[in-house]
Amino acid sequence: MNTQAILEKYIDNIIQIMTPYGSGTGFVINDLIITNSHVVSGLSEVVISAKKIKRAVARVVYDDSYYDLAFIKADFEQQKNPLSLSTKSVEDGDTTIAIGHPYGLNYSATEGIVSKASRFYGELEYIQIDAAINPGNSGGPLLNIDGEVIGVNTFIIQNSNNLGFALPYFYVQEALESYKKLNYENIIKCPSCKNLIDEKIIINDYCPQCGSKLQIAKSRKKGYKPTGATKLLEEILESLNINVTLARRSQASWRVDYGTARIEITYYENGVIIGDSKLCEIPKENISKTYDYLLDKNRDFSYLRFSINENFIYLSYIVVDSSLSFAEGKIAFDRLFTNANEYDDILINEFGAKKQKRDEED
Repeated sequence: MNTQAILEKYIDNIIQIMTPYGSGTGFVINDLIITNSHVVSGLSEVVISAKKIKRAVARVVYDDSYYDLAFIKADFEQQKNPLSLSTKSVEDGDTTIAIGHPYGLNYSATEGIVSKASRFYGELEYIQIDAAINPGNSGGPLLNIDGEVIGVNTFIIQNSNNLGFALPYFYVQEALESYKKLNYENIIKCPSCKNLIDEKIIINDYCPQCGSKLQIAKSRKKGYKPTGATKLLEEILESLNINVTLARRSQASWRVDYGTARIEITYYENGVIIGDSKLCEIPKENISKTYDYLLDKNRDFSYLRFSINENFIYLSYIVVDSSLSFAEGKIAFDRLFTNANEYDDILINEFGAKKQKRDEED
């Protein structure tokens, strides 16, 4: 199969994984989502989405920093065209396809070849490839021309020209078999003694077998806890019945879909907080009438402002973190959500503004 045919056939198996610390890729094998340990960032819960899986919270049930593997469980239907791990040996020069979400560009596929089928990096063997993989590709599948998974895209050499490395399928198969034999969840693999440890029996974050410190156990127990203005922002959003876990894109950005509007909230390093809703494109006709309408509304508004940037009309709320209070923040964001949902329709239906096209949901 060619790259396009493989992508079309198996795209439903490709998962986007999001945490407050970043994003990556995973893929479905049977009832589990396979990804890298570094993608789940030591958390016990992550947010996932896919073509046929709505954005949802999922559980990290296996975390192995030694192989850099993690398994995630979520409720989803069996895929029509399931992926499977390869049983064939990988050879130098084999054609490969890497699929993932680099830099948030969803479902990107890059083709390359196996530069070296067995390249040792430390104690482990990797498949070296020249297919372009970038941040966001981590945890995604590396496929052969038959659409079988031959590896998990794991890391790149920085500032190099397409030097990527994938963990081979046989390590994944070994990890899956070991996990399935235990028949319970929340397993941490000790990177020192390599034993699989039930999280429930870990005391003070030390491996009960060899006594090594288990950083992942500590991270999972701690979880993610926002602080300062970020904490206040999330409290405001929660008071407006927004699920902040699903809305969170990073430690300093959130996305809220409210009716037909989409609101992006960003907390910048200089202390400025901006809630932006990109409503629509300015019309080709009635432009002056549209401008007059927006200026009149700006005179009436409190907290909010219309603006135009690169031919798009925005509705925004801007505040400095030191001036943000729970009471006023709640009023402002409530108005932003409600008015964004209202005015995109008004501008499109009454002024002929053009509805914006959005990339597929991530």
